[in-house]
Amino acid sequence: MMTDEQLRYPIGRFSPPASYTTEDMRGWIEDIATLPGKLRHAITGLNYQELDTPYRPGGWTLRQVIHHLADSHMNSITRFKLALTENNPTIKPYEEADWALLPDYRLPVEPSLKMLEGIHQHFVSLFESFTENEWARTFVHPASGETISLKKGLATYAWHSNHHLAHVTETVKRMVKVS
Repeated sequence: MMTDEQLRYPIGRFSPPASYTTEDMRGWIEDIATLPGKLRHAITGLNYQELDTPYRPGGWTLRQVIHHLADSHMNSITRFKLALTENNPTIKPYEEADWALLPDYRLPVEPSLKMLEGIHQHFVSLFESFTENEWARTFVHPASGETISLKKGLATYAWHSNHHLAHVTETVKRMVKVS
């Protein structure tokens, strides 16, 4: 039986890297590039009701996780673009848990999968074009007051992609064991 911590963080909590090697960054870009396809593959064959399975007791359903990924990464690309076009802007946070209760989170997941595909194509195009100066650009997160470089943002969103992908894949594995 998995602990609540293991269910919440199946790949572990995010830990900022000590350094940002070219190899690590290529890997993180690849994680972002491949998330939509991996997510789509992970839910192949699930019906509408199965997508309403929570990934942990009291947690979001797989449907909510997928819609959250689209919303989160939509906000993320906006943050990256603000940092590219403004000097150290303060970004606007949003209430993720409240968004997960909105009516569009009951939609089929296909619209969010399509959003992710488009957002991630834009992400990869941007990332592959960045100069070292662009990677060093920053934004401020008002909740923590932290100034975040786009390099750290890349590492964070690669982790975020894999974190929620693991929520889905691990839940699907448990569903298969039960049936």
